[in-house]
Amino acid sequence: MRASDTNKLPPDIKIRNNLKPGDIGYLTYLHGKLYAEEYGWDHTFEGEVAVILGEFAKTHNARNRIWIVEKDGTVAGSIAIVEASERNAQLRLFLLHPSLRGHGIGRILMDEAISFCRESDYSHVFLWTAGALNVAAKLYRSTGFQLAEENTHEMWGAVVTEQRYDLNL
Repeated sequence: MRASDTNKLPPDIKIRNNLKPGDIGYLTYLHGKLYAEEYGWDHTFEGEVAVILGEFAKTHNARNRIWIVEKDGTVAGSIAIVEASERNAQLRLFLLHPSLRGHGIGRILMDEAISFCRESDYSHVFLWTAGALNVAAKLYRSTGFQLAEENTHEMWGAVVTEQRYDLNL
């Protein structure tokens, strides 16, 4: 992280780029628990997150990066960039514990992720999200992402409108 961004964080918040033992399980749990509480999604969403994190851990390389947010040493959020192709990156696993939302941490994570994409010579980054995540969508749009596609269907035990956002770098 850039020192200027680190200075904006509260003293009990740290952001790191390395996976430690337990991170995959804890991030899977956090995604599953929070999205069940906030949106009523079932265990199948948690299973999908587990697959994404497992693949990330196995294929971690210089073109992929994860940012792990810790509050007082406990995992409290994440964002990741994964290589989709030589020129295209996918933003994934963006989540902050509710107690950390609204303090600019999400903006720092987005800025870090987009900067990493530029530094890694990606020309395009995309993400998939759910239409119900209005605050996240507002952040995506404020960083230049544009809504490109929407599909509504049953998944994760609910009716979900998936949205794809794209950003040309």
